[in-house]
Amino acid sequence: MSKKPRVVLLHGTPVAVEPIQRAFATRWPEAEIVDLLDASLSVDRAKDPDLTPRMFERFVELGDYAHRLGAEAILVTCSAFGPAIERMARELPVPVLKPNEAMFREAIGRGRRIGMLATFAPSVLTMTEEFEQFVGEAGGGAGAGATLETIVVEGAMDALRKGDADRHNALIAARAPELAHCDAIMLAHFSTSRALAAVTAAVGTPVLTAPDAAVDRIRAAIAG
Repeated sequence: MSKKPRVVLLHGTPVAVEPIQRAFATRWPEAEIVDLLDASLSVDRAKDPDLTPRMFERFVELGDYAHRLGAEAILVTCSAFGPAIERMARELPVPVLKPNEAMFREAIGRGRRIGMLATFAPSVLTMTEEFEQFVGEAGGGAGAGATLETIVVEGAMDALRKGDADRHNALIAARAPELAHCDAIMLAHFSTSRALAAVTAAVGTPVLTAPDAAVDRIRAAIAG
């Protein structure tokens, strides 16, 4: 029997777990996934507008632990820690994927006006910086000059944490028409992928989510 590739999923909030597990079950069921949840990451991130030196250290420590578990790749599912994830990646000999990398690449291939619906405000700055990095890498090719317009949907994350996914989805879908002029709309977090059907019904614009794209990209990274 061939060995299953082990992928460690590093979660900063419980609401990110189910969407990525569903994506793996659908797109790469052969992978062996290991969930590491540290809910204090998102709690502490919300308290400080900047990534602290200690937060960088924590990601290096978590990455080292995941590697010692036998991870062939690591996927971080929380979108508020971009620079800390990059630091962790530099310390490890296995692929490390930021949560929105694959989705961003797909979005900028669809046009120059990209919208994003977010539910966790502290993540917006780092996500915007990452998006701009990918646009810069595009050079004169597809995605060059792409711009990002973001809406933070108040109350949606609180609803989801209380177990009310229907309200979470409805709140996000209600704001989606404000981005209907965009070439694509991204649902910012793994947790917001739950709202895909509701947002798609609210607008005619292509709607992108992070989990499926991330699974495809990390599978390709392991395959080399």
